[in-house]
Amino acid sequence: MNVFNHFEALVRARIDSLSAAGTLPGGLDCGNVKVEPPRDAAHGDLAVNAAMVLAKQAKMPPRAIAEPLAAALAEHPDVDTADIAGPGFINLGLSPGFWRGRLADALLAGTAYGNCDAGAGEKVNVEYVSANPTGPLHVGHLRGAVFGDALSALLRKAGYEVCEEYYINDAGAQVDTLARSAHLRYREALGDDIGAIPDGMYPGDYLKPVGRALVERDGDRWHDADEADWLPAVRDFAIAAMMRHVRADLAALGITQEVFYSERSLHDSGMIDKAVASLRDKGLIYTGVLTPPKGKTPEDWEPRPQMLFRATDFGDDVDRPLQKSDGAWTYFAADIAYHYDKYTRGFRRMIDVWGADHGGYVKRMRAAVRALADGDDADLDVRLCQIVRVLRDGEPVRMSKRAGDFITAREVLDEVGRDVVRFMMLTRKNDAQLDFDFARVEEQSKDNPVFYVQYAHARVRSVLRNVAETLPDIDTAPDALARADLSRLTDSAELDLIKRVAHWPRTVEAAAQAHEPHRIAFYLYDLAAAFHGLWNRGNEDPDLRFIIAGDERLTAARLALIQGVATVIASGLSIMGVEPAEEMR
Repeated sequence: MNVFNHFEALVRARIDSLSAAGTLPGGLDCGNVKVEPPRDAAHGDLAVNAAMVLAKQAKMPPRAIAEPLAAALAEHPDVDTADIAGPGFINLGLSPGFWRGRLADALLAGTAYGNCDAGAGEKVNVEYVSANPTGPLHVGHLRGAVFGDALSALLRKAGYEVCEEYYINDAGAQVDTLARSAHLRYREALGDDIGAIPDGMYPGDYLKPVGRALVERDGDRWHDADEADWLPAVRDFAIAAMMRHVRADLAALGITQEVFYSERSLHDSGMIDKAVASLRDKGLIYTGVLTPPKGKTPEDWEPRPQMLFRATDFGDDVDRPLQKSDGAWTYFAADIAYHYDKYTRGFRRMIDVWGADHGGYVKRMRAAVRALADGDDADLDVRLCQIVRVLRDGEPVRMSKRAGDFITAREVLDEVGRDVVRFMMLTRKNDAQLDFDFARVEEQSKDNPVFYVQYAHARVRSVLRNVAETLPDIDTAPDALARADLSRLTDSAELDLIKRVAHWPRTVEAAAQAHEPHRIAFYLYDLAAAFHGLWNRGNEDPDLRFIIAGDERLTAARLALIQGVATVIASGLSIMGVEPAEEMR
């Protein structure tokens, strides 16, 4: 149960009843009525804005609405208090019995607790990573990869039908450069002294195995051949080799994407022509002359007629060219075609996860999707992931993909493990810079969120193992604990922990709607902190310990509480792609 949605429906039902009784006007639009956590927990459990948002419609002062509504809500058996604050906000305090019932819900649902149908089965395409196939994934790619995968899992938990997709940029100059760089390593594998790698080529050692593998397949066939003959073959071979690396690195990260979409296929299939034709049919293509960039006109600027897309009609700053001077399609034209293909595959909701350096591209791409949708309810949400600053012993670690000495994703995974990488990549909002400190992620302290959350789960599992050995008459199965006498949970810290557990369904729904999986990491950290706080109180006061000798009913109730915490931690970690720890060593 999402407690806030539940009481939102109750508030609207009470408004309808008051309208039927003539206390309030009829036909009130309750679409903006919300029930949310109060800003100050001392004010109660729920805050209701109904009187404030209905006052203008009802032509009544807010308090004149709040007073009968608060009285009606106070009659509900789950409501202990209904107080009016300020000009008309209603603060509700719910009964302890209601909250204890939500703990039982969590125990019975298991890790499915928090699942909801907010998405109503709507199809969503989440495209992420999409690194150029010119080398292995580096640490910067890890953030977008984890973000995209966690967001996909979050959306599924919220009831969406999700397709995870990777766009292979296998057309254009960068893959020709890859082919030429691989050919150098091929010649090297045949015994040539290739000298220093020329500027503009990819110098990384990761291409040496590609050169050797090409020799094994083709011998010296391409050694003396003209570039026009060997370039296509070497390019295809190198791209395939790089994508095998990419897939292997993603698999090591726990990611399996359903679709790998080739940019080249857009050119070969005529999809770009179809997308441009669609825009032309809508009157959105014209021949025009772009003005030069303000303040920095290139010396070789030549105003000339170009095929332009009316991007300004859909919120972009300028109209955008779709063809180069040689008649080839621009990158933007290919990107339009790719999203047109997504649209024709039935995706009205598209989410692209890009690096922060692509921020200037967002407006034009969103404009293109709106234009292609032609008034249909379609949307593109672009999530930009800021850079990851890698530290070792407090010092920044230099990365240079062009120089070939960058930190690869696999190096990071091999050193600290998948779970640490995935959790840490979600400890900041995607558009905030993130520091990945190798020293910090190995600390066993509350300053290390990975350890802190995992330790909470491991502590619960340790208590339950202890009970199984010392008090075998207590059934610690979650469904049995759900039937425990939860009324024995009366301490304020115990009730606070129950409320935090009960907030989990709302957290899932809100994070999914906002496309913000970092909220899951934040929630889990706060839940773990509350649990550790209760554990520490038990160390100080034996009466608050989870296992009470001679009182099995109280022990069972407290075991139900901590099992509820472990259940929600496991549910949250599953979204993040992290395995919950059974014990800490």
